[in-house]
Amino acid sequence: MAIGKDLTNKIEFTKYQGLGNDFILVDNRHQTEPCLTPEQAVQLCDRHFGIGGDGVIFTLPGTDGADYTMRIFNSDGSEPEMCGNGIRCMAGFITKLENKLGQPVTYQIHTGAGLIVPEILASGQIRVDMGEPRLLAAEIPTSLAAADQQVIDRPIQVGGKEYLATCVSMGNPHCMVYVDDVAAVNLYDIGPKFEHHSVFPQRTNTEFVQVIRPNYVQMRVWERGAGITLACGTGACATVVAGVLTGRNDRVCTVELPGGCLEIEWSAADNHVYMTGPAQAVFTGETTIG
Repeated sequence: MAIGKDLTNKIEFTKYQGLGNDFILVDNRHQTEPCLTPEQAVQLCDRHFGIGGDGVIFTLPGTDGADYTMRIFNSDGSEPEMCGNGIRCMAGFITKLENKLGQPVTYQIHTGAGLIVPEILASGQIRVDMGEPRLLAAEIPTSLAAADQQVIDRPIQVGGKEYLATCVSMGNPHCMVYVDDVAAVNLYDIGPKFEHHSVFPQRTNTEFVQVIRPNYVQMRVWERGAGITLACGTGACATVVAGVLTGRNDRVCTVELPGGCLEIEWSAADNHVYMTGPAQAVFTGETTIG
């Protein structure tokens, strides 16, 4: 049984991963607030002294007509608006809770970024309607441009070097930087400097992108609150949007991340971004929070 905020109790969980972006999933349907504190989430995410994960995801009751509500604490205890790989993992977790494993099914999930709709396909892949991207500086938010302007290839000084940044919000902030060799980027050094730069009042996720061809790009990410991860679903979506805005890639594009590939479409028909990729249960267990 999932616990309340009592450090002496036990918690049941299922570990999921989406392209190596891994999460601890908790059945939180019995109450409307996360049953763990951010500090407890940090403890569970520790890869040496805990379960290990990039975040803890709580499946809460739905609000405003949604089937469920998603809350997530990052491995540093911060709470992002949502998580693209995480919501695929949550959709897989829900099918387990509902005994619908292997069945095509669609859910409406309320998140801090709005209503997100994952669809589990007959192939087992999960296609997620991520909604419309937010493109204005005030929506991201960033001061790299005037509030009512888009942020496309804007210069930014980071660590004594000038970069060109294109910014997109998928309900959470993203800053895309295009490079000739994504493997050569020292993420450990530059990632935190972007995340905490003064032009991003809510911090930012940062994606370094190498265009291989118009329908295929490679990307590495420094995630706000989690650091280097093997994949970032919202980041892949933002990357394709940024590539379309700058004329670098097509609206339908494969994004290769260190953990694998996501298929992204920014639909011209409805302006929504669609993400298709896997989510896999790794193991189920029980642990004591203390």
